Amino acid sequence: MNCKITTIPGDGIGPEIVREACRVLDKAGQVFGHTFTYTEVLMGGCSIDKYGVPLTEEALETAKNSDAVLLGAVGGNVGNSRWYDVAPNLRPEAGLLAIRKGLNLFANIRPAYLYQELADACPLKKEIIGDGFDMVIMRELTGGLYFGERHTEEVDGVLQATDTLTYNENEIRRIAVKAFDIAMKRKKHVISVDKANVLDSSRLWRKVVEEVAADYPEVKLEHMLVDNCAMQLVMNPGQFDVVLTENMFGDILSDEASMITGSIGMLSSASLNETKFGMYEPSHGSAPDIAGKDIANPIATILSAAMMLRYSFDLDREADAIEAAVQKALTEGYRTSDIMAEGCTLVGTTRMGELIAGYIE
Repeated sequence: MNCKITTIPGDGIGPEIVREACRVLDKAGQVFGHTFTYTEVLMGGCSIDKYGVPLTEEALETAKNSDAVLLGAVGGNVGNSRWYDVAPNLRPEAGLLAIRKGLNLFANIRPAYLYQELADACPLKKEIIGDGFDMVIMRELTGGLYFGERHTEEVDGVLQATDTLTYNENEIRRIAVKAFDIAMKRKKHVISVDKANVLDSSRLWRKVVEEVAADYPEVKLEHMLVDNCAMQLVMNPGQFDVVLTENMFGDILSDEASMITGSIGMLSSASLNETKFGMYEPSHGSAPDIAGKDIANPIATILSAAMMLRYSFDLDREADAIEAAVQKALTEGYRTSDIMAEGCTLVGTTRMGELIAGYIE
Protein backbone atom coordinates (compact mmCIF):
# COMPACT_ATOMS: atom_id res chain seq x y z
CA MET A 1 0.00 0.00 0.00
CA ASN A 2 1.15 3.55 -0.78
CA CYS A 3 -0.16 6.10 1.70
CA LYS A 4 -0.03 9.87 1.18
CA ILE A 5 0.40 11.63 4.50
CA THR A 6 0.40 15.35 5.17
CA THR A 7 2.73 16.11 8.06
CA ILE A 8 2.31 19.25 10.17
CA PRO A 9 5.27 19.43 12.55
CA GLY A 10 4.06 22.76 13.95
CA ASP A 11 5.77 24.54 16.83
CA GLY A 12 7.87 23.75 19.88
CA ILE A 13 8.68 20.05 20.15
CA GLY A 14 6.39 19.27 17.20
CA PRO A 15 9.13 18.82 14.57
CA GLU A 16 11.11 16.46 16.85
CA ILE A 17 8.24 14.15 17.70
CA VAL A 18 6.83 14.05 14.16
CA ARG A 19 10.31 13.13 12.89
CA GLU A 20 10.40 10.10 15.20
CA ALA A 21 6.86 9.04 14.31
CA CYS A 22 7.80 9.09 10.63
CA ARG A 23 10.91 7.04 11.44
CA VAL A 24 8.69 4.40 13.04
CA LEU A 25 6.18 4.49 10.17
CA ASP A 26 8.96 4.01 7.65
CA LYS A 27 10.27 0.99 9.56
CA ALA A 28 6.76 -0.50 9.68
CA GLY A 29 6.48 0.12 5.94
CA GLN A 30 9.79 -1.62 5.36
CA VAL A 31 8.77 -4.65 7.44
CA PHE A 32 5.26 -5.01 6.04
CA GLY A 33 5.74 -3.78 2.47
CA HIS A 34 4.14 -0.33 2.47
CA THR A 35 5.29 3.09 1.29
CA PHE A 36 4.55 6.32 3.10
CA THR A 37 4.89 9.56 1.15
CA TYR A 38 5.05 12.73 3.26
CA THR A 39 4.17 16.30 2.31
CA GLU A 40 4.98 18.87 4.99
CA VAL A 41 2.93 22.02 5.55
CA LEU A 42 3.03 24.79 8.15
CA MET A 43 0.42 25.47 10.81
CA GLY A 44 0.44 27.47 14.03
CA GLY A 45 3.09 29.97 15.04
CA CYS A 46 5.51 28.95 12.30
CA SER A 47 2.78 29.68 9.72
CA ILE A 48 2.10 33.05 11.35
CA ASP A 49 5.80 33.90 11.07
CA LYS A 50 5.93 33.05 7.37
CA TYR A 51 2.43 33.84 6.09
CA GLY A 52 0.79 36.00 8.76
CA VAL A 53 -1.99 33.46 9.42
CA PRO A 54 -2.03 30.22 11.47
CA LEU A 55 -3.29 28.12 8.52
CA THR A 56 -3.23 28.99 4.84
CA GLU A 57 -5.79 27.83 2.30
CA GLU A 58 -2.96 26.10 0.44
CA ALA A 59 -1.99 24.08 3.53
CA LEU A 60 -5.60 23.07 4.10
CA GLU A 61 -5.95 22.02 0.46
CA THR A 62 -2.81 19.89 0.72
CA ALA A 63 -4.29 18.15 3.76
CA LYS A 64 -7.57 17.54 1.94
CA ASN A 65 -5.71 15.86 -0.93
CA SER A 66 -3.86 13.40 1.30
CA ASP A 67 -4.98 10.12 2.86
CA ALA A 68 -4.34 11.26 6.45
CA VAL A 69 -2.68 14.01 8.46
CA LEU A 70 0.00 13.60 11.14
CA LEU A 71 0.27 16.63 13.45
CA GLY A 72 2.88 17.51 16.07
CA ALA A 73 1.78 20.49 18.17
CA VAL A 74 1.06 24.19 17.72
CA GLY A 75 1.41 27.27 19.89
CA GLY A 76 3.85 28.73 22.37
CA ASN A 77 3.90 30.37 25.78
CA VAL A 78 0.70 32.40 25.87
CA GLY A 79 2.09 35.02 28.22
CA ASN A 80 5.40 35.38 26.45
CA SER A 81 4.98 35.18 22.69
CA ARG A 82 4.39 37.61 19.81
CA TRP A 83 1.90 35.10 18.44
CA TYR A 84 -0.66 36.09 21.07
CA ASP A 85 -0.58 39.89 20.69
CA VAL A 86 -3.15 39.56 17.92
CA ALA A 87 -6.85 38.86 17.47
CA PRO A 88 -7.96 35.35 18.62
CA ASN A 89 -8.61 34.22 15.03
CA LEU A 90 -4.95 34.88 14.18
CA ARG A 91 -3.39 32.98 17.09
CA PRO A 92 -1.69 29.59 16.58
CA GLU A 93 -4.53 27.51 18.06
CA ALA A 94 -6.97 29.08 15.60
CA GLY A 95 -5.25 26.95 12.98
CA LEU A 96 -6.36 23.84 14.85
CA LEU A 97 -9.99 24.93 14.90
CA ALA A 98 -9.79 25.86 11.22
CA ILE A 99 -8.32 22.55 10.06
CA ARG A 100 -10.77 20.54 12.15
CA LYS A 101 -13.65 22.46 10.60
CA GLY A 102 -12.14 22.46 7.12
CA LEU A 103 -11.61 18.70 7.15
CA ASN A 104 -14.94 18.05 8.93
CA LEU A 105 -13.15 16.19 11.73
CA PHE A 106 -16.09 15.81 14.07
CA ALA A 107 -15.03 12.68 15.99
CA ASN A 108 -12.09 12.91 18.39
CA ILE A 109 -10.81 9.61 19.79
CA ARG A 110 -8.49 9.83 22.81
CA PRO A 111 -7.38 6.56 24.40
CA ALA A 112 -6.27 6.57 28.03
CA TYR A 113 -4.37 3.42 28.90
CA LEU A 114 -2.20 2.70 31.93
CA TYR A 115 0.96 0.77 31.13
CA GLN A 116 1.84 -1.40 34.11
CA GLU A 117 5.45 -0.22 33.80
CA LEU A 118 4.23 3.32 34.50
CA ALA A 119 1.83 2.51 37.33
CA ASP A 120 4.09 4.24 39.86
CA ALA A 121 3.79 7.47 37.85
CA CYS A 122 0.00 7.42 38.16
CA PRO A 123 -1.08 9.99 40.80
CA LEU A 124 -3.87 7.70 42.04
CA LYS A 125 -3.51 5.27 44.92
CA LYS A 126 -2.71 1.67 43.98
CA GLU A 127 -5.97 0.43 45.45
CA ILE A 128 -7.81 2.77 43.09
CA ILE A 129 -5.76 1.77 40.04
CA GLY A 130 -6.30 -1.95 40.66
CA ASP A 131 -5.46 -3.87 37.49
CA GLY A 132 -5.24 -0.65 35.52
CA PHE A 133 -7.62 0.95 33.04
CA ASP A 134 -8.13 1.11 29.30
CA MET A 135 -10.67 3.64 28.05
CA VAL A 136 -11.42 5.68 24.96
CA ILE A 137 -12.99 9.12 25.15
CA MET A 138 -15.10 10.00 22.10
CA ARG A 139 -15.38 13.79 21.94
CA GLU A 140 -17.57 15.64 19.46
CA LEU A 141 -15.15 18.12 17.92
CA THR A 142 -16.83 20.59 15.56
CA GLY A 143 -19.96 21.71 17.40
CA GLY A 144 -21.05 23.00 20.76
CA LEU A 145 -19.75 25.99 22.68
CA TYR A 146 -16.43 26.26 20.84
CA PHE A 147 -18.10 26.75 17.46
CA GLY A 148 -21.27 28.61 18.47
CA GLU A 149 -21.93 32.29 17.92
CA ARG A 150 -20.10 34.58 20.33
CA HIS A 151 -19.88 38.28 20.97
CA THR A 152 -18.96 40.84 23.61
CA GLU A 153 -21.04 43.95 24.03
CA GLU A 154 -21.73 46.72 26.49
CA VAL A 155 -25.12 46.49 28.20
CA ASP A 156 -26.14 49.35 30.50
CA GLY A 157 -22.52 50.38 30.86
CA VAL A 158 -21.32 46.85 31.71
CA LEU A 159 -19.33 44.59 29.38
CA GLN A 160 -21.18 41.34 28.71
CA ALA A 161 -19.79 38.31 26.86
CA THR A 162 -22.01 35.65 25.26
CA ASP A 163 -21.03 32.20 23.96
CA THR A 164 -23.67 29.99 22.37
CA LEU A 165 -23.85 26.20 22.83
CA THR A 166 -25.71 24.64 19.92
CA TYR A 167 -26.13 21.05 18.75
CA ASN A 168 -28.52 19.54 16.24
CA GLU A 169 -29.61 15.93 16.22
CA ASN A 170 -27.52 15.02 13.17
CA GLU A 171 -24.30 16.22 14.83
CA ILE A 172 -25.10 14.15 17.90
CA ARG A 173 -26.13 11.05 15.96
CA ARG A 174 -22.97 10.81 13.87
CA ILE A 175 -20.61 10.98 16.87
CA ALA A 176 -22.79 8.50 18.76
CA VAL A 177 -22.59 6.03 15.87
CA LYS A 178 -18.78 6.31 15.90
CA ALA A 179 -18.74 5.66 19.66
CA PHE A 180 -20.96 2.58 19.44
CA ASP A 181 -18.98 1.22 16.47
CA ILE A 182 -15.78 1.44 18.50
CA ALA A 183 -17.50 -0.06 21.55
CA MET A 184 -18.42 -3.10 19.44
CA LYS A 185 -14.67 -3.74 18.97
CA ARG A 186 -13.94 -3.29 22.68
CA LYS A 187 -15.91 -4.21 25.83
CA LYS A 188 -19.32 -3.17 24.44
CA HIS A 189 -19.92 -0.49 27.05
CA VAL A 190 -20.71 3.19 26.36
CA ILE A 191 -21.04 5.85 29.05
CA SER A 192 -22.61 8.97 27.58
CA VAL A 193 -21.71 12.10 29.53
CA ASP A 194 -23.91 15.19 29.59
CA LYS A 195 -25.54 17.77 31.87
CA ALA A 196 -29.12 16.82 31.13
CA ASN A 197 -30.36 18.05 34.52
CA VAL A 198 -29.61 21.63 33.40
CA LEU A 199 -28.99 22.03 29.66
CA ASP A 200 -31.44 21.66 26.76
CA SER A 201 -28.54 20.68 24.50
CA SER A 202 -27.76 17.79 26.87
CA ARG A 203 -31.36 16.65 26.95
CA LEU A 204 -31.35 16.45 23.15
CA TRP A 205 -27.96 14.71 23.36
CA ARG A 206 -29.35 12.04 25.68
CA LYS A 207 -32.46 11.51 23.52
CA VAL A 208 -30.47 10.98 20.30
CA VAL A 209 -27.86 8.74 21.98
CA GLU A 210 -30.66 6.48 23.23
CA GLU A 211 -32.07 6.28 19.70
CA VAL A 212 -28.65 5.22 18.35
CA ALA A 213 -28.22 2.70 21.18
CA ALA A 214 -31.33 0.89 20.00
CA ASP A 215 -29.38 -0.18 16.90
CA TYR A 216 -26.64 -1.73 19.07
CA PRO A 217 -28.41 -4.18 21.40
CA GLU A 218 -25.09 -5.82 22.38
CA VAL A 219 -23.71 -2.55 23.77
CA LYS A 220 -24.57 -1.49 27.31
CA LEU A 221 -25.42 2.23 27.53
CA GLU A 222 -25.20 4.30 30.69
CA HIS A 223 -25.72 8.03 31.18
CA MET A 224 -23.54 10.03 33.55
CA LEU A 225 -23.58 13.72 34.46
CA VAL A 226 -20.30 15.45 33.67
CA ASP A 227 -19.52 16.48 37.25
CA ASN A 228 -20.00 12.89 38.42
CA CYS A 229 -17.86 11.62 35.54
CA ALA A 230 -15.00 13.93 36.55
CA MET A 231 -15.20 12.46 40.05
CA GLN A 232 -15.51 8.85 38.88
CA LEU A 233 -12.41 9.15 36.68
CA VAL A 234 -10.26 9.57 39.78
CA MET A 235 -12.29 7.26 42.02
CA ASN A 236 -12.76 4.25 39.76
CA PRO A 237 -11.18 4.68 36.30
CA GLY A 238 -11.42 0.96 35.57
CA GLN A 239 -15.20 1.19 35.08
CA PHE A 240 -14.88 3.12 31.80
CA ASP A 241 -14.65 1.65 28.31
CA VAL A 242 -15.99 4.18 25.77
CA VAL A 243 -16.89 7.63 27.07
CA LEU A 244 -19.09 9.61 24.66
CA THR A 245 -19.47 13.34 25.19
CA GLU A 246 -19.78 16.80 23.63
CA ASN A 247 -17.00 19.22 22.77
CA MET A 248 -16.27 21.19 25.93
CA PHE A 249 -16.93 18.33 28.36
CA GLY A 250 -14.68 16.10 26.24
CA ASP A 251 -11.91 18.70 26.22
CA ILE A 252 -11.84 18.76 30.02
CA LEU A 253 -12.42 15.05 30.72
CA SER A 254 -9.86 13.82 28.20
CA ASP A 255 -7.16 15.98 29.80
CA GLU A 256 -8.11 14.64 33.22
CA ALA A 257 -7.96 11.08 31.90
CA SER A 258 -4.58 11.76 30.33
CA MET A 259 -2.98 12.77 33.62
CA ILE A 260 -4.01 9.62 35.50
CA THR A 261 -1.98 7.59 32.99
CA GLY A 262 1.18 9.06 34.52
CA SER A 263 2.25 11.30 31.65
CA ILE A 264 0.41 13.21 28.96
CA GLY A 265 3.43 12.43 26.78
CA MET A 266 2.08 8.89 26.37
CA LEU A 267 -1.35 9.66 24.96
CA SER A 268 -2.34 9.54 21.31
CA SER A 269 -5.45 10.88 19.62
CA ALA A 270 -7.32 10.71 16.34
CA SER A 271 -9.86 13.05 14.78
CA LEU A 272 -12.02 11.50 12.06
CA ASN A 273 -14.60 12.61 9.53
CA GLU A 274 -17.41 10.51 8.08
CA THR A 275 -14.97 8.60 5.84
CA LYS A 276 -11.73 6.95 6.94
CA PHE A 277 -9.85 10.23 6.68
CA GLY A 278 -8.35 11.45 9.94
CA MET A 279 -5.86 13.75 11.61
CA TYR A 280 -3.62 12.14 14.21
CA GLU A 281 -1.80 14.02 16.95
CA PRO A 282 -0.48 13.63 20.50
CA SER A 283 -2.69 14.89 23.29
CA HIS A 284 0.00 17.14 24.74
CA GLY A 285 1.01 20.65 23.74
CA SER A 286 4.05 22.17 22.08
CA ALA A 287 6.18 22.42 25.27
CA PRO A 288 8.32 25.30 23.94
CA ASP A 289 10.50 25.27 27.07
CA ILE A 290 12.03 21.91 26.09
CA ALA A 291 12.00 22.32 22.31
CA GLY A 292 15.26 21.45 20.58
CA LYS A 293 16.76 19.76 23.65
CA ASP A 294 16.14 16.14 22.53
CA ILE A 295 14.25 15.36 25.75
CA ALA A 296 10.61 15.34 24.56
CA ASN A 297 8.69 12.08 24.76
CA PRO A 298 7.76 10.97 21.19
CA ILE A 299 5.62 8.01 22.26
CA ALA A 300 2.25 9.79 22.06
CA THR A 301 2.99 10.82 18.47
CA ILE A 302 4.24 7.35 17.59
CA LEU A 303 1.07 5.81 19.03
CA SER A 304 -0.97 8.38 17.08
CA ALA A 305 0.75 7.12 13.93
CA ALA A 306 -0.31 3.59 14.92
CA MET A 307 -3.89 4.83 15.24
CA MET A 308 -3.58 6.26 11.73
CA LEU A 309 -2.62 2.85 10.38
CA ARG A 310 -5.56 1.28 12.20
CA TYR A 311 -8.36 3.76 11.50
CA SER A 312 -7.47 5.37 8.17
CA PHE A 313 -5.68 2.49 6.40
CA ASP A 314 -7.14 -0.63 8.07
CA LEU A 315 -3.60 -1.86 8.77
CA ASP A 316 -4.34 -3.48 12.12
CA ARG A 317 -1.36 -5.84 12.08
CA GLU A 318 1.03 -2.98 11.43
CA ALA A 319 -0.57 -0.87 14.17
CA ASP A 320 -0.28 -3.81 16.57
CA ALA A 321 3.42 -4.09 15.72
CA ILE A 322 4.07 -0.43 16.58
CA GLU A 323 2.13 -0.69 19.84
CA ALA A 324 4.04 -3.86 20.74
CA ALA A 325 7.32 -2.07 19.99
CA VAL A 326 6.37 0.75 22.36
CA GLN A 327 5.50 -1.83 25.00
CA LYS A 328 8.86 -3.56 24.52
CA ALA A 329 10.80 -0.31 24.88
CA LEU A 330 9.05 0.31 28.20
CA THR A 331 9.47 -3.30 29.34
CA GLU A 332 13.20 -3.07 28.55
CA GLY A 333 13.37 -0.08 30.89
CA TYR A 334 13.91 2.79 28.48
CA ARG A 335 12.40 6.10 29.57
CA THR A 336 12.36 9.72 28.52
CA SER A 337 12.70 12.24 31.34
CA ASP A 338 8.95 12.74 31.88
CA ILE A 339 8.45 9.05 32.75
CA MET A 340 11.89 8.32 34.22
CA ALA A 341 11.97 5.98 37.21
CA GLU A 342 14.69 4.50 39.40
CA GLY A 343 16.51 1.62 37.75
CA CYS A 344 15.52 2.63 34.22
CA THR A 345 17.66 3.92 31.35
CA LEU A 346 17.21 7.58 30.42
CA VAL A 347 17.06 8.24 26.67
CA GLY A 348 16.27 11.26 24.52
CA THR A 349 13.68 11.85 21.83
CA THR A 350 15.81 10.52 18.98
CA ARG A 351 17.02 7.44 20.81
CA MET A 352 13.51 6.49 21.91
CA GLY A 353 12.34 6.72 18.30
CA GLU A 354 15.27 4.58 17.16
CA LEU A 355 14.58 1.96 19.81
CA ILE A 356 10.89 1.66 18.99
CA ALA A 357 11.59 1.45 15.26
CA GLY A 358 14.16 -1.25 15.96
CA TYR A 359 11.66 -3.36 17.88
CA ILE A 360 9.11 -3.51 15.04
CA GLU A 361 8.80 -7.03 13.68
